Amino acid sequence: MSEQELPPWLKEQVSRFQQLQQNLQAILMQKQQVELESVEIDRALEDLGKAGPDDTVYKSAGPLLIRTKKEDISKELEEKKELAKTRLMVLSKQETRVKDNLKEVENKINQMIRGAQGNLGPTGGPGIVGGTNSSAQSPQ
Repeated sequence: MSEQELPPWLKEQVSRFQQLQQNLQAILMQKQQVELESVEIDRALEDLGKAGPDDTVYKSAGPLLIRTKKEDISKELEEKKELAKTRLMVLSKQETRVKDNLKEVENKINQMIRGAQGNLGPTGGPGIVGGTNSSAQSPQ
């Protein structure tokens, strides 16, 4: 069966499946970026911990380096770390939800295909498939 021969209800589910895959990919990319940011923050905090109380500490502000207090930058990095941790939790929940939706749509597609194959008429043409109005069934 080519894509042109797919029934509209199946095309809709395949399209939804592809959209969910793209969403998952975007979430995974965001998650990876936040994880990298978290690792960088941990390294910065580690290096900051090695600095002595009288050492000069600089903070990057775009193309500039600004002298700052060790305690201030440490507090700022801890806040960024907490924010990254929260973002990771949110992204993980989104990832789980999208994966669950992907499995659900994949199962629907497989059921639709099996139903369509089971309803082929004696001439090999498509039979009548009842109750497959997927737009009424799709939870979101």
